[in-house]
Amino acid sequence: MAWKGIVGKSFSPESFETYCEALTWSAWRPKFIALHNTGVPSLAQRPQGFTQTHIANLEAYYRDNQKWSAGPHLFVDDRQIWVFTPLTVSGVHSPSWNSIALGLEMLGDYDKDPFDGGRGAAVRDNAVAAMSTLSAVLGLDPTTMKLHREDPATTHACPGKNVKKLDVIQRVQEKMVQETKEHSLHEAHP
Repeated sequence: MAWKGIVGKSFSPESFETYCEALTWSAWRPKFIALHNTGVPSLAQRPQGFTQTHIANLEAYYRDNQKWSAGPHLFVDDRQIWVFTPLTVSGVHSPSWNSIALGLEMLGDYDKDPFDGGRGAAVRDNAVAAMSTLSAVLGLDPTTMKLHREDPATTHACPGKNVKKLDVIQRVQEKMVQETKEHSLHEAHP
């Protein structure tokens, strides 16, 4: 299969929103977001989060070693949101859902790393911000989000036992409400 390429750029939650608002989904439109964790590397193995070198290594891994046509769409750490596979094309991240879902990989091993404190909570918050933006821009219902382990063709418990689906959905919904209020206030008082 032909490699679809990568974007390879990092964003803050605010600049990610601006980036997504400028995109057009004409050839492919996802139905939901699939949430993953890297497992390896863990938070301890990437104390500075992802770097441009890590992203280049991931591209080589998916393209050259795995021989896949793409990888996940996003890699999120405690500092930033990396766009990997272009958001407007299908990626490769979950056997049953590659053609219908955006794949979001969170840095960490959430069978061991905490998801409710420290760096794990910062990763969670950036992932929630990314999911909130994508849900708003694409008109996705946050309750349709799936954990990778829910894919019937998946054999491992990704994104880890410390990631609670209902908590993530609630956080995305709350973030969307907060963003809507902030946008309304900004429009009323530019």
